[in-house]
Amino acid sequence: MVKELLAPAGDIEAGYAALYYGADAVYLGLQKFSARATAVNFDEPNLNAFVGYAHSLTPKRKVYAAINTLVQEAELADLMQSLDICARCHVDGVIIQDLGVAKIVRDYYPDLELHASTQMAVHNKEGALALKKFGFKRVVLARELSAAEIAEITAIPDLETEAFIHGALCYSYSGLCLFSSMETGRSANRGKCLYPCRACFKGEEGDKHYFSMKDMALEKDVLHMPAYSLKIEGRKKSALYVAAVTDYYRRILDGKGADKNRAENIKQIFSRPWCAFHFNEHTKNVVDRDFVGHRGLAIGKIAKVQKKSFIFTPNHLIARHDGLQIDVAGEEKPFGFSLQKLRVNGQNVFEAKAGQVVEVGLPPKSPELKVGDVVYLASASSVKGAYPYIKPKFAEVLQKRVINVQMVVENNLLSACCDGISVVIDGEFSVAQNPDKFFEAARAAFDKTGDTPFALGEFVLDNPDNLFVPVSKLNDLRRKLYAELPETVYVARKLPVLQSRIKTSPKWLIKTDKLETVSLINLDDVAEVIFMISSTVKPEMLLSIPQEKLRLALPTVCRKTKIYESLIRELFGLGYHKWEVGNYWPLPLLSSLGADISFDNSLYALNSYAVATAAELGASRVTLSFEDTLDNLSSLIGQSSLPVVLPLYSDVPLFTSAVCIRAGDCKNCTHGEKWISLSKEGVSYQALSRDCQIFMFDKRAFAFVADEAKQLEPDFYRVDFMYKHYSAEQAAELWCKIKNFEPLADVMPGNLVRGRI
Repeated sequence: MVKELLAPAGDIEAGYAALYYGADAVYLGLQKFSARATAVNFDEPNLNAFVGYAHSLTPKRKVYAAINTLVQEAELADLMQSLDICARCHVDGVIIQDLGVAKIVRDYYPDLELHASTQMAVHNKEGALALKKFGFKRVVLARELSAAEIAEITAIPDLETEAFIHGALCYSYSGLCLFSSMETGRSANRGKCLYPCRACFKGEEGDKHYFSMKDMALEKDVLHMPAYSLKIEGRKKSALYVAAVTDYYRRILDGKGADKNRAENIKQIFSRPWCAFHFNEHTKNVVDRDFVGHRGLAIGKIAKVQKKSFIFTPNHLIARHDGLQIDVAGEEKPFGFSLQKLRVNGQNVFEAKAGQVVEVGLPPKSPELKVGDVVYLASASSVKGAYPYIKPKFAEVLQKRVINVQMVVENNLLSACCDGISVVIDGEFSVAQNPDKFFEAARAAFDKTGDTPFALGEFVLDNPDNLFVPVSKLNDLRRKLYAELPETVYVARKLPVLQSRIKTSPKWLIKTDKLETVSLINLDDVAEVIFMISSTVKPEMLLSIPQEKLRLALPTVCRKTKIYESLIRELFGLGYHKWEVGNYWPLPLLSSLGADISFDNSLYALNSYAVATAAELGASRVTLSFEDTLDNLSSLIGQSSLPVVLPLYSDVPLFTSAVCIRAGDCKNCTHGEKWISLSKEGVSYQALSRDCQIFMFDKRAFAFVADEAKQLEPDFYRVDFMYKHYSAEQAAELWCKIKNFEPLADVMPGNLVRGRI
């Protein structure tokens, strides 16, 4: 199968570089709704020109637009403008996270291909099948998957898979991280992540960067990647970086091998330490606990430290003005400086070759260095000029707007009209000797669009008296009309307001992963107990709760779906027909069984169209997001077409990860539950390691117990006793306070107070 090499473009220069160095396709973001909100991104003129250029190449290259953030209700009008831009510029596909955006694209922009963002956390075949059924042409797979898992999903007929091969990694499954949002109000699901995971935490192994991931670099293993589209991460990287990485993988895919020098170039431009993540095997060697940020290419170790310099033998050419970095014990970031003083054999030199013993001058106030410290080449002048690229003239690649013109000729008046805009000029016109030739002349005049952003489509001539108009007048009329026309026309397409549900008085739900926790709570006050099951649950464990009051919840991440498929069928056969899901993977089976399905908060619903999509996928109700704002919650509760659940209390997982935090090797691990205490800047956290998954929690629970919550009046309020250990007495006491909307001490309100995400 011919593979697609997919490169990133944070701006048009990076896009041109990607195409020049062999990308088959480029993905990019617009000014709004991009998961890389701080990148330059593309406005409409740049997108128009770039798509026009990509499509003009032979073979034709593709362009995908990332509309991959969650959208709040008040933003739907802006969303339509962004999608309109994508349609006008003829992008080849849109990458989407939000279920509501997916429905709008499918229903109103059928020519735009739907690609499921990695933010949708598609991590198994069942989840991919659910999205295929909805209308997705492609799924961007979770980075955590192995080659075998990717191959299983890729085998689905008529569904393209896209997988990352190079670039930055997140500690969490993408889309399942609320860390930045809950702690700072800057949501990763909204493209604003502040990367708190890369900070230094105090933990059982000291001060470490427990969650700071290395970069993915499959290198020659890319040849064994089963996915159709091979994706390079980096929409916030420079054109130079994009050129170097695209060139490196283009050569590998074309059979020229993994060139060592080109790999070294990439590391000099930007690179954390490289790893293959879990592509070949599940390994812990994917986190850089000691340092963060760009390191560079390791070129040697310090052999001698002097007062104002150090001596080492580089294994790579170095020159004055190159950037060097050195790992310094006790510092979280490497010490970096511009190389200004370089000596070989006691002589000042401009450059030194690999293998020469060199003396490097240190800048003032340098930290204490030690023999054995690793020296990195973090930037090199030689590399900065190593990737030139050709770009077209902007005006030559603009895709022109097709316009239809009507011209009317009267005795002393000449007019032209397009898109409701009319222009008029005076004149005295005689009878045409050849009316047919005059029509051709008039059309030819308006077909001279030149440097304008227009291309003539239909031309209608209304000339009842068969009059003749000189070409000079026709040209004057054309110029006047084209000067009045806007470059683009946005039809303010209004989304219909969806029919809302019939509201009922709020009922109460409890969610737990330990049924004994709720043993002292009067279940007469509870509409349902939602119980998170594990793969080892037995039917007899469920008997403490009346079956009609019990809803069974499935884990959001499931890498062993066969076990759960058997369990679901068994429990459904015993009468347990109510289920809750936090990912797409259970939908095909539960829908086929006719189950009553509730969507948990990780199937995000921040707008009424996301709720409508949930209904289309079989949901009977949705759970609102922990990270949403008060204004949007209020709006959504009023306009939702399905019953909504409002969580009032929960130990919110700040992230869900497949990267183990435990000390020691995997071989001797018991895989049982282990809690690890962490802290950062006075804030206490707890990490739960269980069954090869890591969940991170703020020590404080999320709580929305206030008059505003009471006034919102959703269909259900929910109280969670999940993950952490609550005694039955603690749970009962909290339940009573929350049910009476009594204030709780030492809790976090998330974004309800900040009012932004």
